[in-house]
Amino acid sequence: RVKREKNRETDQTTMAAKPDLKLLGMSVSPFVIRVRMALHMKGVSHEYIEQDLFNKSELLLESSPVEKKVPVLIHDGKPVCDSPAIVQYIDEVWAATGPPILPADPYERAVARFWTAYVDDKVIIFWHLCFVTSNI
Repeated sequence: RVKREKNRETDQTTMAAKPDLKLLGMSVSPFVIRVRMALHMKGVSHEYIEQDLFNKSELLLESSPVEKKVPVLIHDGKPVCDSPAIVQYIDEVWAATGPPILPADPYERAVARFWTAYVDDKVIIFWHLCFVTSNI
């Protein structure tokens, strides 16, 4: 069962030139939360489609055929997978909208990417152990 919700965080500028933008996700996923925060920072209107990872939708399987995981951002019918890549994509496509997400300076951008990878590799594993594998 797929839950669809329209993002209410829109402005008139974004609404005027609204692309076909969907985010496939699972609300408790830190990776999905990262992407939702980026979309919110940029003020980008999108359709959020909640996924059941135990019963994956055809849209998810078609959009993420390799990993079959969330998040997946579908922009004008083209999927972008992996939360760091999605955030970078959002930052580049909507560069003129909202504040920049990643630093412009190449060194500072590299440092930001390092910390993103560090959090993904070292910190999120504990979130997974606490909230996914336990009975909390």
